[in-house]
Amino acid sequence: MTTATAPSPTSTAPTPHQVWKRARGLLIALLILVIAGVTFAAVRSGTNYGHLDPRSADAKGSRAAAELLKAREISVTVATTLDEATTAAGPDTTLLVTGPNLLTPAQQRRLHKATSASTGRTVLIAPGLAAASRLSPGVRTEPHRPVSPLPPSCASPAARSAGTADMGGVRYTAPDSTATACYPNDGSPSLLILKGRGDGDTVLLGSPDFLHNERLDQQGNASLALQLLGSRPHLVWYLPSLADPSATSNDGSPDNNNDTNGGGNGGEASGEESDFLDLIPSGWLWGTLQLTLAAVLAAIWRGRRLGPLVVERLPVSIRASESAEGRAGLYRKANARERAAESLRAAARTRIARLAGVTAREAHTSDVLLPAVSARTTTTGDDLSTLLFGPAPADDAALVLLAEHLDALEREVRTS
Repeated sequence: MTTATAPSPTSTAPTPHQVWKRARGLLIALLILVIAGVTFAAVRSGTNYGHLDPRSADAKGSRAAAELLKAREISVTVATTLDEATTAAGPDTTLLVTGPNLLTPAQQRRLHKATSASTGRTVLIAPGLAAASRLSPGVRTEPHRPVSPLPPSCASPAARSAGTADMGGVRYTAPDSTATACYPNDGSPSLLILKGRGDGDTVLLGSPDFLHNERLDQQGNASLALQLLGSRPHLVWYLPSLADPSATSNDGSPDNNNDTNGGGNGGEASGEESDFLDLIPSGWLWGTLQLTLAAVLAAIWRGRRLGPLVVERLPVSIRASESAEGRAGLYRKANARERAAESLRAAARTRIARLAGVTAREAHTSDVLLPAVSARTTTTGDDLSTLLFGPAPADDAALVLLAEHLDALEREVRTS
């Protein structure tokens, strides 16, 4: 007699081979995205500097001038915050301010107080009407003129030794006869030297073009740069930025309660603690963003399609102001500062283009809009490019500051 054995149950779970076969496409795609993200992060984390930066070898950079100064044993220090610039001001230091128009009124007053108290040299690159009135009281600005080779036409030893140089841009009128006025353009100088305390002085330059790498070897530009910036053994190259913490403070100065502990920790002289994200290199942040985007795209790809959207008529009309407030709230909730900044800049470009005589089609073309606006304002081309076509602000306070600068620029164009 034989006993029948029950058949073994059949497993419905996928085998490892089946799992690999199903997931290999997604894993390969994720691997490609990871490699692309790491490569992109490595490229973005490399050296990338802006205009008039002494570390930049681009055409509009100023690395060539910095290297010439270093060859003459002039120490060149880059400052990116107002605290660094004011701390370094001294009798044996030249302070070069590349973008005085980007400073807030409180920052400009604080910078003037620090430089006027020292006996060093302060060099201001193309300050406009408001910046010149605070950083060099009494100086009046004249409309912008194109940059061209100009003779010095003055008694300044530095200018006479350099000879013809690429000058122009914003022009200035001295408050008294003790100032030295050089490189006149249509009767007004584009280089002004004001005497200060002791051996100190303030130099106003109408244009930064002679400091650019592409022009340094032309005319007497190199000689003029060396003599203006190399009169002291130390040079502080100040690059103002909208991301400077002092730009969003109430008075442009650090907190008072930080002063008591300022000397105890040189690594945190400003009294601010760095959070976890500040300690992560920017390349890794970009890589994480790439991976997050890849995960979202994979979820959309694998998700179930629910059909097209259906347009539904609203039962009531919504006011434009309420719509604007709602959109602003969504931007803030999503931290979409880049989208908000681009909306502000696009609207400002459209309005300014109409005032400057630029067509609506060319309002968002920098090569057309910037020269037209520059001819109607005292703001230099680099500052205009930063305001109208620059990068996204780093935080909400910088976004508000950008909106204020755009409003001020529109008012200046409207009244010019």
